[in-house]
Amino acid sequence: MTEPGTPGPEHTPGPTTGPTTGPTSGPTRRPSDDYTEQLLGRPLELRRRDVSRGAEVSLLSARKFWHALGFPVVDTDDELFTEADQNALTAVADIVREGLLDEPTALAMTRAFARSADRLAGWQSQLIAEAVEAHMTAALGEEGEAAEGETRSVPSIETATETARRLSALTDRLEPLLVYAWRRHLSATVSRMLADADPESYGMTKMRSVGFADLVNFTALVRRMSERDLARLVSRFEALSADVITAHGGRLIKTVGDEVLFTTMGAAPAAAIALDLVEAMAQDDVLPDVRCGMARGPIISRLGDVFGTTVNRASRLTAVAQAGTVLVDATMARELASLSGFELTGQRRRILRGVGPVTPSLLRRATSPARRSTSPTTPEATTGSIRTRGSDPEPHSHP
Repeated sequence: MTEPGTPGPEHTPGPTTGPTTGPTSGPTRRPSDDYTEQLLGRPLELRRRDVSRGAEVSLLSARKFWHALGFPVVDTDDELFTEADQNALTAVADIVREGLLDEPTALAMTRAFARSADRLAGWQSQLIAEAVEAHMTAALGEEGEAAEGETRSVPSIETATETARRLSALTDRLEPLLVYAWRRHLSATVSRMLADADPESYGMTKMRSVGFADLVNFTALVRRMSERDLARLVSRFEALSADVITAHGGRLIKTVGDEVLFTTMGAAPAAAIALDLVEAMAQDDVLPDVRCGMARGPIISRLGDVFGTTVNRASRLTAVAQAGTVLVDATMARELASLSGFELTGQRRRILRGVGPVTPSLLRRATSPARRSTSPTTPEATTGSIRTRGSDPEPHSHP
């Protein structure tokens, strides 16, 4: 935001020069430099002292906020900054001066923006690069040429250049969407916080339903698939999971490779999400089966993530679930028991590592009464069947 940093491998705040790559002599600009000012939206014309002086803060304070944004701090008088950098520092400094936030909180807020923006920028750049490379590969195929780099983990220079060009053209159009999405999610977060603080007035509860969905045999897939195909599989899993979770008013907390973590306010939406995820993966020609584990109880929210015994219990239940099934803990089973639309079959008591004894239930969609009876020789009958019906979950605007 303020203090200069030298361009790192992932952050390039200003122009650089390199050796001659063309037929002419003398230094020449690297391809990345051609897009820097376009993406920043302003010319690189300010030095670090210009920015700190314009924002009326010390160089030390400027350095703190620039570092909080995730950029390396190196003393230099090069023109690495724009008017936008100065405006951003001024805005944060004014928040501190007016007493809306103290400096440590303002720095923490800046780090939150930085971490989210860094991941978002990398994610979106990769999406565009994959689309560009797929188009180029298809074009080569039409010309009868063999497509190279089927397992390439980084884009070619042609792909990278075209990606930079497209992102430069899209930046001004995407920026309002970013602000809109942030305001919408901020509104939803504040609504959840108010509901937790005064659950009776909002007709809510401080309890949460926590669910994990895990791709089965993912390790074996990693060994068999190319990097490109594996990336496509993970992207497909993330997209499909996000669609299912948000359709039922759930909150997608995070995805980690072959696993997705989500929460909901109620038990019924969580059950609908888990069952829909199992069905969606089973019907997909690319993705393997998924298994889900869910628990209900209090959680700890911190830095956009969730923690606590309830989260651990859901994770451990996922690890012991069979492919294409959903296991829920006793608390969630009791809540679903009073609803219609679900069947719960009690399972044997288990000792889960780091959690202790748990008696899970197998969750299914309710079948017709004629099909609900269980033969004494079936596994359900020998595990102590808890057959219940619960409501068809209604979508919620906020998880």
